[in-house]
Amino acid sequence: MRSWYTNGSRPVLTRRRNAGSVRDSTRRRGGVVHRILLLLLAPAALLVPANAEVPRTPSYQVELTSNADGRTWSGRESVSFTNTSADLMAEIYLRLWGNAGGCSSVVVSNFSGGTATTDCTVVKVVPAEPVEPGKPTTIGFDVTMTAPDREDRFGRSGAYSFFGNALPVLAVRDGDGWHLDPDVGIGESFYTVAADFAVRLLHPGQLGVPSTGELIDGVAIAKQVRDFAWAAGPFRTAEATSPGGIKVRTWATDLLSPEAVAETRTEAVAAIDDFGRRFGDYPYGEIDLVLNDRWTNFSGMEYPGFVLLISPASPVVHEVAHQWWYGIVGNNEYADPWLDEAFATYATDLHTGDQQAGCWPGSLPVAISSSMGYWGAHQSSYATYVYTYGSCMLHELERLIGAPAMARLLTTYARDHWFGVSTPADFKAAAQAVSSTDLTSFWRSHAVG
Repeated sequence: MRSWYTNGSRPVLTRRRNAGSVRDSTRRRGGVVHRILLLLLAPAALLVPANAEVPRTPSYQVELTSNADGRTWSGRESVSFTNTSADLMAEIYLRLWGNAGGCSSVVVSNFSGGTATTDCTVVKVVPAEPVEPGKPTTIGFDVTMTAPDREDRFGRSGAYSFFGNALPVLAVRDGDGWHLDPDVGIGESFYTVAADFAVRLLHPGQLGVPSTGELIDGVAIAKQVRDFAWAAGPFRTAEATSPGGIKVRTWATDLLSPEAVAETRTEAVAAIDDFGRRFGDYPYGEIDLVLNDRWTNFSGMEYPGFVLLISPASPVVHEVAHQWWYGIVGNNEYADPWLDEAFATYATDLHTGDQQAGCWPGSLPVAISSSMGYWGAHQSSYATYVYTYGSCMLHELERLIGAPAMARLLTTYARDHWFGVSTPADFKAAAQAVSSTDLTSFWRSHAVG
């Protein structure tokens, strides 16, 4: 995810703070209920790794209504999932990532299905009865989100409001327990599993409201996505369809030139088809590129089917690459930020034909695979190690095993973790499977723990 990337040769960092560590269904109208439920309950291809135990493919139903300018949204959210662990579940956790820069931008209340206590970005919900293994459960709550006064992925820029990581989502419990890791001020600390969303965004007609998902009968339907994001404002919009059949829409703020917007759209059209050929077909059918002329702390930020970009000179190819590396092939971004950032940077080089010859600097004193806990305390090194050296390591791997083997590796690795959660061990195993050379010394010499 990519709240920062390079602007020319200089990094642009996202700085965010996190004080945390830890009616049941939305109203539906007429026959819309039936269509939405069919879409949400239809079988979906999903490979769930053993380390991502709970939840498995949760379902979110949300209805929100905006104020006149789209800055505040209020309504009801319900979350349903099955306890797929072998243990009774006596507590459930939600993340309010939108509160990472303060603790009042996202407010939840009036819980059903359990009682809740909130600590800024962490909500602990105690179900009315512990959830037995194999049993489904649903929790519901009222939610109000107000875009804070900052030019950020969740924030306000002039007449435009942006709601990235604003919607409350379930935390993940795996073999290490519940993941309630903090936001460390740069990059991303997020960890989510693929989920199904049905979100109705009610708003005044003069607002443009791009979002994750496909709009069907006034409801944004998104299947197998890790986040749901949207924006609101008087955007100018245009669209194109790629040769591969993917609809690419641009939503631009009023100060951007039509030429810069068209260039961004053209780059995205080329990238989304190229990455589909390399890594597996893009599964969502459409993507919205939301362009702003200024961000305080970043130049691009990706969400499934929805990308925030600065314009002109946006890192559009990098952010489109994140649709695969984080979006489709997920990872714990707090523990393993290189698994998406290095891959998106390397994918950008593949697309542009940049082989990064001679890029490897030699022995490194710090592992590329360090967690966001480390990078939060060493912020000046984060970009160089995770993006630059991380992608260079992948180029070095390609040079070692050969370009055909590397292409097979990325295709099979993506396929085997499609809509799942990958780990460093998973990638190492996939790489070893396509190589006749023992890669143990490669990982050691290239600072991958």
